[in-house]
Amino acid sequence: MTSTVSRMDALSRSITGVAVRALGLMTVLAASAAHASEADLVLPDFASKQFLGGGLNGHQLLLSGIAVCVLGLVFGFLQYASLQKMPVHRAMLEISELIYETCKTYLATQMKFIGVLWALIAVVMVGYFGFLRHLDAGRVAIILAASLVGIAGSCGVAWFGIRVNTFANSRTAFASLRGKPYPTYAIPLQAGMSIGMVLISTELLLMLAILLFIPADFAGPCFIGFAIGESLGASALRIAGGIFTKIADIGSDLMKIVFRIKEDDARNPGVIADCTGDNAGDSVGPSADGFETYGVTGVALITFILLAVGEGFRVELLVWIFMMRIVMVLASLAAYALNNVYQSAKYKNADHMNFEHPLTALVWVTSLISVALTFVVSYVLIPDLNGDSTLWWKLSAIITCGTLAGAIIPEAIKVFTSTESRHVREVVTASREGGASLNVISGLVAGNFSAYWMGLIIAGLMGLAFWFSGAGVPGEGVGQLMIAAPVFAFGLVAFGFLGMGPVTIAVDSYGPVTDNAQSVYELSLIENVPNVKEEVQRDFGFTPDFEKGKEFLEENDGAGNTFKATAKPVLIGTAVVGATTMIFSIIVLLVGITGNTLNAEKAQFLSVLHAPFLLGLITGGAIIYWFSGASMQAVSTGAYRAVEFIKANIKLEGVEKASVSDSKKVVEICTQYAQKGMINIFLAVFFSTLAFACLEPYFFVGYLISIAVFGLYQAVFMANAGGAWDNAKKLVEVELKAKGTELHAATVVGDTVGDPFKDTSSVALNPVIKFTTLFGLLAVELAVELEKSGQGQLTRILSVVFFVLSTVFVYRSFYGMRIQSLAGASAAPTSKAEAAVKTA
Repeated sequence: MTSTVSRMDALSRSITGVAVRALGLMTVLAASAAHASEADLVLPDFASKQFLGGGLNGHQLLLSGIAVCVLGLVFGFLQYASLQKMPVHRAMLEISELIYETCKTYLATQMKFIGVLWALIAVVMVGYFGFLRHLDAGRVAIILAASLVGIAGSCGVAWFGIRVNTFANSRTAFASLRGKPYPTYAIPLQAGMSIGMVLISTELLLMLAILLFIPADFAGPCFIGFAIGESLGASALRIAGGIFTKIADIGSDLMKIVFRIKEDDARNPGVIADCTGDNAGDSVGPSADGFETYGVTGVALITFILLAVGEGFRVELLVWIFMMRIVMVLASLAAYALNNVYQSAKYKNADHMNFEHPLTALVWVTSLISVALTFVVSYVLIPDLNGDSTLWWKLSAIITCGTLAGAIIPEAIKVFTSTESRHVREVVTASREGGASLNVISGLVAGNFSAYWMGLIIAGLMGLAFWFSGAGVPGEGVGQLMIAAPVFAFGLVAFGFLGMGPVTIAVDSYGPVTDNAQSVYELSLIENVPNVKEEVQRDFGFTPDFEKGKEFLEENDGAGNTFKATAKPVLIGTAVVGATTMIFSIIVLLVGITGNTLNAEKAQFLSVLHAPFLLGLITGGAIIYWFSGASMQAVSTGAYRAVEFIKANIKLEGVEKASVSDSKKVVEICTQYAQKGMINIFLAVFFSTLAFACLEPYFFVGYLISIAVFGLYQAVFMANAGGAWDNAKKLVEVELKAKGTELHAATVVGDTVGDPFKDTSSVALNPVIKFTTLFGLLAVELAVELEKSGQGQLTRILSVVFFVLSTVFVYRSFYGMRIQSLAGASAAPTSKAEAAVKTA
């Protein structure tokens, strides 16, 4: 561990040094503000508008939202306390606490590096707001503090997520022994709702605090700082968590083939790391990602409203969108309560259940309640905007396109990833005779088909929102209130995607609990505890049924895989659709507004006839494919090292479980390569954003659009191909009961190919898209201000310098991460071919 830490410390110092030198460069620049930006955005006076027939003003309505947030937090922490008090056998509790301790160490390490990365972002914010926008030191400090609050929020909900999940995993494993399937479903969902309610309530509370308590004249930059901070935290946790979890997963899974041992064999030192990775990748990452996604879509809409909406309607629209979020928190609570009553009556005493059905029901009930409340509350709040009594339902219909997407998209994804889907069964069928080769090809087919249908669904919902907004006709529909009404409509669709955020997060968090529960059962060796049946009967009042327990846990893991897969495209779709709104904010800042339209003279540069814009569209796709390769390279190299260590140290004779020291060594290997991969990837993205923003602003707009579009299809393809491979393996294990066969080995290979597809590259594209867009908002303004101050030549030089720095980290992301065998490094190669491989 010492060598790894020292290398990381050296890298931290070098990054900090870059930040200090960049800040020194900023201090020699002098410029004056020449155009409107988020630094100039001023929130309206919410108390100036009356709602509910004059009963409450906007400020009072938003204050009521704080009460709802407190209610959500209380609910979440009560569920946390309830989970903690649930019965669990000491053998299982010991394993879950070991997993938590390793998760906690991992998260603490990540937070230190996020602090180092924040220094780079702080340099740009200080340079822009302090030296170019000439804000006083106090205001710059508050903006920096807002970014730190964003980071703290992302890291805080990530910690809460792993704590809840590591309570729930052992409780779920123990509850499965009662011989009834219902508790095996209910406990993971309770954990998910606890995380979902705390996450969404915290995010909403922080945003309301900025709206209501930060002075109106610099709440705008505080929102941008807050969003950049949470986006930084989510990006780092998603990237590193995705790399960590798949190194551990592949390292652990391949042992099943190499040594013909069972799933989660306690003698395998990779299993603890795999359990830690389930939380690092499938709990920490999604929690931070969901927190950031929910916030960034809100910030994008706030920025749009303050830039593109007439002053007379800003209060109504801002209050309306936040009240939509407030009532949807209540809708999620109500739906969870109603679904619990129904599912409990139906399954509590049942001997068998389909674990996917009640989760599907919860998603649809929440969606329908949210839609109904959207229309009711809209009618009450904004029955007559600009003298038009139809706008309330048109705006409601636009949000509904997003809310329904939160239910429709999971249904579409299940077609390609559920254990019951024809695509997954096709993967299994192909594997019978074609082995791993046809398994992989069939999974690629499922991923490609899914990207086609997902593209059509998202485009269809956005098209419907476009039609409700007035079909782009100036002055029609929502266009009465603003310029570029379709862009606002797209932002509302993204807003609606996560409207029922607590439930979306809950079904996503369901997966890591079910995955861990199965591992906790095996690692606890509870069946080998002397007189365990008598002990459980005496202490807990029931006789354990081990066979049924294992069966329920395996089946439920398949449901968890499915719903992890369904949540990913919702977050990805939100990133892409929401990015359009933020990109439009950049366009407004570049082009300007003349009358009620964009400045036509400059708007012509947003065309493929303007060569830099077209080149930007081409360049963005290159970044997506580099990122996919770089993130998988980190997994590949780390997994090689993990497999090498496990094969050399696994003991299958004379021991019941692997040593704690060997397990911790695997965790160390995973952490090391997750850190290395994250640093290279993040810094390449960071410097690429600065380089292209300084090169040419319209090139940069094309670049951002391209990242969003390429990223959507790449992420959906990879996520669903991986989901199909994952559940094909699960189907062979649970339904066919064919563990240890050649068919099972083929599906394990497919699953390990799909691991970095679905849980590393695809999911991390979501925060990368949003971070690039948000940070790009500052970067492009920095470049424009330098240009306006007569520093055009310096801007071009900076572009070249930043691009060179980005290529250094792009180079390092592969050539600095190549597979090299430590165990065999000193051994003489046996052939020229082997020598070539070792020295490549």
